[in-house]
Amino acid sequence: MWTPYNPNPSGRDGIDCTVRALTKALDIPWEKAYTMLAVKGFTLNDVMNANHVFNAVLRDNGFTRHVIPDTCPDCYTAEDFAEEHPEGTYLLAFGDHVCTIIDGTIFDSWDSRGRIPMLYWQKEEKG
Repeated sequence: MWTPYNPNPSGRDGIDCTVRALTKALDIPWEKAYTMLAVKGFTLNDVMNANHVFNAVLRDNGFTRHVIPDTCPDCYTAEDFAEEHPEGTYLLAFGDHVCTIIDGTIFDSWDSRGRIPMLYWQKEEKG
């Protein structure tokens, strides 16, 4: 299932997918997610949308990274992932895009169900 989601205050649907994904995954405003990435980028001496900056923000917020097995590299889609993960919070990375999946629903500004993911970040539940 896909639910349109775009928290960008101007409604832009550009290269801020990491910011948009963080807002949903962490349940925070767009401005806070943007600031988190900007500050981390500054401390790591890189731009806010560099992979290692985004990865560091996710680690700082209780996410762990997992590689998707390469058993069907051209046929395993975001929709397949969502169906196989009906519970929990995930960020799915496609190489040039990222979206959030919560309890089996894909939240993205456009329909990314058919995209082929490379890896995912899972929010570790406290318990």
